[in-house]
Amino acid sequence: MLVFWKERLVLLANPKTGTSAIEDALGSLATLSLPRPAVLKHTNATIYRTHLQPYFEQNADGAFQVVALMRNPFDWLGSWYRHRQGEGFTGSPLDTSNLSFDAFVEAYLQTPCPEFADVGTQSGFLMQADRVGVDRIFCYEDMERFVHFMEDVLDCAIVLPRLNVSPDAALHLTDDHRAALTHVLGDDLVLYERVAAGETA
Repeated sequence: MLVFWKERLVLLANPKTGTSAIEDALGSLATLSLPRPAVLKHTNATIYRTHLQPYFEQNADGAFQVVALMRNPFDWLGSWYRHRQGEGFTGSPLDTSNLSFDAFVEAYLQTPCPEFADVGTQSGFLMQADRVGVDRIFCYEDMERFVHFMEDVLDCAIVLPRLNVSPDAALHLTDDHRAALTHVLGDDLVLYERVAAGETA
């Protein structure tokens, strides 16, 4: 999470949406940067609105705009799978290097799911109860639009580095698992369609 106090802007770090690169490029410009631990870095909309927003706005004497990015839900889940194939996870309970993506998705669909597949949903991060908890959501796939927005807000040029790049891996799914995943990620897919159509921006 990055807080830009003067600009009255909060950027929530939705996991697997380029947050490490954004933090690297913008962290020094932020009034408050929470790069670690992960539970603070990835503060979700509900936690922010419930606990941090009242404190910020009381002391800033004004409202903050809250923004975030969202990724195609299937690609987002594939990014988690590829990320946990990296060397840093070898031999750990989160290691997915010995699994196909289809097996990872099968585990993700279980209730409860194994630790290596327990990554939640983007709607769970971005929604607050039954409504969107973020004022403006940008598509990860249209990063240029987000960068232009931040350049206007901060009045400076921004270049994002390539950081935290996941290993390459095949992302093949059986028809049955794709159908089941479409059902489970229903809220994410609906929200993503709205974001892609510009309805939350």
